[in-house]
Amino acid sequence: MRGQPRGVGSRTTVRGAWLAILLPQLLGAGSESTGAADNGVYLEEVATQAEADEYTVYDLLAPDSASFRISYEVSATTAGAKVFYNPIRSGSVASDESVYDAMSGAALHFDIVPGSEARKDPLMPDAEPQTQYIKVTLARAVPMHGAARLLILKTYRDENSYHRDGEAIVFRRSLGIRRNKVILPGGYEVVGLNVPSQVLSQADGRIAVSFMHAGAGEAGLILRAVKDAQTGAAAAPPAPSTRRSWEAPFAGETEQDRLAERAHEDREIVYFLQPPESHSFILYHDYTETRPGVNGYANVVRAGSVASHPAATVLDTGEELPVREMTGAQLSASKINTGENVPPAAHVVVIPFTAVKNGETLRLRITETYTAAASYRLEGQDLVFDRSLGRPRNAVVLPAGWYCTFSATPATVSQLPDRRIRLDYWDDRPEPVDVLLKARRRVPAQP
Repeated sequence: MRGQPRGVGSRTTVRGAWLAILLPQLLGAGSESTGAADNGVYLEEVATQAEADEYTVYDLLAPDSASFRISYEVSATTAGAKVFYNPIRSGSVASDESVYDAMSGAALHFDIVPGSEARKDPLMPDAEPQTQYIKVTLARAVPMHGAARLLILKTYRDENSYHRDGEAIVFRRSLGIRRNKVILPGGYEVVGLNVPSQVLSQADGRIAVSFMHAGAGEAGLILRAVKDAQTGAAAAPPAPSTRRSWEAPFAGETEQDRLAERAHEDREIVYFLQPPESHSFILYHDYTETRPGVNGYANVVRAGSVASHPAATVLDTGEELPVREMTGAQLSASKINTGENVPPAAHVVVIPFTAVKNGETLRLRITETYTAAASYRLEGQDLVFDRSLGRPRNAVVLPAGWYCTFSATPATVSQLPDRRIRLDYWDDRPEPVDVLLKARRRVPAQP
């Protein structure tokens, strides 16, 4: 999780530098001369407000109302924080606010405070004095390297963002959140859209657009729609099927997978490459369990890979979870409900936890070391990472002392404070992203 600026007054500052969380128990044999400590898992430690995993739904109300209902999912990530501030955007009139704890589903207390008051909190030194904030009292203090997940609901009236233009309606808004969905009023179809997006149908037939914005800065969305679409029962779409794409040379994803909303997919994975001679990488994989009755997670180890040193944590509470390794047959015989069918001969890493109840969710982090010679290797001078990544949000961190020379798939690039290079691959398509990444060792700095 990385603290990032989100809205007025939510700037993240780092206390000194990033906190390097070395996980020596996760490092397999084979770490070479650069040293295992150079390539550990890095998680950010901040003193001011930071957030992650933001996702917003804009539900457009009747056009003449100039209003839209906002559903905002966000994780507060500043360790020890007991409150969270959400700005009310300048130019918008807010009403009907409510806030819920995503883990328990319980309503949370909040107050509307001016920026001048928010600035008194060490979490918000840069709060804008003229901005109003929703100050939320969290259900529990944010655990170290964990998260307090929130659902914030509010209605905005903003004629500049949402208005009529002749026969059309227009939703024009700069969106700083990187994952968004906009739902049109019933009976409207999309006739203009400037940000590449999925077009989806809601269960009631209303049309929605959804997108992931991987780049820096805001997405300047302009959405136009006209009222000539079906309404009522006739507009409701059939359930997506399990048919697969017919395209050669192989059967593709199912219709169900292809039509699922990518922006709201909650899985994120980060690979920390160890020296290439080891063929190993540490990864952590975050996901949210929402299915009532499920009381375990099963990670089926990919063919050609060897997993070792698994660990798991509930990000909501900081609780460390037990980890078991078994076959698919042993999993079937156990009382652990992972919500999926696993082949009997498969090697599975299983994390049991307390069964999820109706209205509750859990955010989990699973950490492992993988060794995969076919995916990660040294060829002459070149480090080669060649792997198909199936999550919408993927990141790869190069080992210390290496620089990127090729990335076949477009990525955004950043540098960690220890000078390691991180490449983020946000995949807004239903098929996996095939990453072919090469790197070389840096030359020593000149005196």
